Amino acid sequence: MKRILLAGLALILVLVTVVLVRTLMFTPPAHEARTPVALEIDRERVAQRLAEAIRFRTISRQAPDAGDIAAFEAFKAWFGDTYADALAVMRKEEVAGHTLLLTWPGTDAAAQPVLLTAHYDVVPVIPGTEEDWQHPPFAGDIVDGVVWGRGALDDKGALVAIMEAVSLLVEQGFTPRQTVYFSFGHDEEIGGEKGAAGVAALLAERGIQLDWSLDEGSFILDGLIPGVTKPVAMINVAEKGYVTLDIIAHAEGGHSSLPPQDTAVTRLARALVQLSRSPVPGGLDGVTGEAYESIARHMPFTQRMAFANQWLFGGLVESMLTRLPAGNAMLRTTTAPTMLSASIKENVLPITATATVNFRLHPRDTVEGLVEHVTRAINDERVEVVARRGTPASPVARTDTQGFNAMATATRQMLGDVVITPGLTVAGTDSKHYGKVADNAYRFHPFIVGPADISTVHGTNEKLSVDNLMLGTGFYMHLLTSLAPEAVDIQGD
Repeated sequence: MKRILLAGLALILVLVTVVLVRTLMFTPPAHEARTPVALEIDRERVAQRLAEAIRFRTISRQAPDAGDIAAFEAFKAWFGDTYADALAVMRKEEVAGHTLLLTWPGTDAAAQPVLLTAHYDVVPVIPGTEEDWQHPPFAGDIVDGVVWGRGALDDKGALVAIMEAVSLLVEQGFTPRQTVYFSFGHDEEIGGEKGAAGVAALLAERGIQLDWSLDEGSFILDGLIPGVTKPVAMINVAEKGYVTLDIIAHAEGGHSSLPPQDTAVTRLARALVQLSRSPVPGGLDGVTGEAYESIARHMPFTQRMAFANQWLFGGLVESMLTRLPAGNAMLRTTTAPTMLSASIKENVLPITATATVNFRLHPRDTVEGLVEHVTRAINDERVEVVARRGTPASPVARTDTQGFNAMATATRQMLGDVVITPGLTVAGTDSKHYGKVADNAYRFHPFIVGPADISTVHGTNEKLSVDNLMLGTGFYMHLLTSLAPEAVDIQGD
C-alpha cells in the first residue's frame, strides 16, 4: 500500500513538473525591439477628408433609389477631385458602375502584384434611432479629436487612410516595385456580388494573380481579450462561410379549437431545441488553434498554464471559450435561428412551420457536412432541412509570407510592443471575391478598437478618432514602402 501511495505521489510530482515546465516555456517569441515611428501627417487634412467622405449618403440597399445612386456619383466625383495628384500616376477604372479599381504600376513588371481594398458603401441608419446619435450620422462632425458618422469605422476610414498614404508617397516621388491595385467597392454591405466580384473577374480575365490582398477584417484589439493587457493586432487569414437553412416542420393543420397533441409549431420548436443542444463540434485546431496559440502566450500564468497544457486542460479551455460569444465563434460553426413563420391566421393550425437558421461556417466544415449534422441533430422525419443558400469558408492564408510579415512589421513600426496574431473573420467581407485571384487573402484594419467601439459598427454613434486615422495612414505608408525596390525613408508632409 505504501509503495502504491509513493508511486502515486511520484506520478503527481512528475505531472506537476511537466505542467509547470510547459507553462514556463509557453512565452511570447522574441521580436526585434521597435520604437514607434512618428510620421509628420497633417491631422486636420486627413480628418477633414474623412468627414467629407462621411457626408455622402452612399447607402447600400437591395433596391437603391435615385437618391442613393446620386450619392454614389457624387462620392466618385469628390474622390477624383480630392486625390487628383495621386490618381495622376495611376490608371482608374470603374467596375459595375461604381466600384473604383486603381492600378499603380510598379518598377518590376515581372513581380507579382498586390491589392489593397476598402469599401465606401454603408448600411442604413436604423429608422427611429436618429435621435440616439450624439452627432447626426451623416454630418461628419469632428469633435474633440473624433470624426463621427456612419461609415467612419466601416469602411470609409480605411479608404481615406489608404489614399492619404498613397498621396503622401506620391508627393515624395515613391514608386513601388510591385504593381499595386486598389479596389474601393460600392456594394460590400449587400455581398459585393457586382463590385468586388466584378474586380476579381476582371483581374482573372487579364491573367493577373495577386501575391496577396488586404481587406477589412479584424482590428487592433484593446481590452477585448480577457487577461491580455497589450494591444492585439489580429491579422485574419480566413473568413467563415455563410449558410442559411430552412427547418420546415409538417403537420395536418386544421381548426385551432381542436388541436392535436403535436402540431407543426410544436414539432418545429422541438427541432430548434434539439439543434441548440447539438452545436456543431468545435476545437482548438487549424486557424483557431494558431490564433489562441499566439494570444495565450501573453495571458496571466493560470490561463497560460491551461493553454500550454491542452493535453490536460483542453476540455476546460474549450468549455470556457464556448461561453463567450466571440470565443465560441472562433471555435466552431455557429448556429443562429433568425426568422420564424407558421400560420396565416391566429385560429388556423399551420400545415407547415418554418424556421430560418443562419450558420457561419468554420473553415474545417463543409456545407454538405453541416446539412447532415443538422438533419441528425433534429432526428425527425416530419421535419425537413432545406438549404436556402450556402457559401463555403475561404481558404486559409499562410502566415510565413512577405505580405503577412510586412503587415506585422508595419503595425510594430506604428505601435511598438503589440501582439501580432493570425485570426478568423466571423462575418463576411469582399475578400471572399478577391481571394479567388490572390495567393493569400488577409483581413485587417489598422485601427485600435475597444469594447465600446465594436457595437457602433452597423450600430449607433459610429466614429473614428483622428489618432486612429493617423495610425492607419502611417500603417499603409509603411506597408507600401515595404514594396520599394530598396529601403526608403518616409517622411510624411
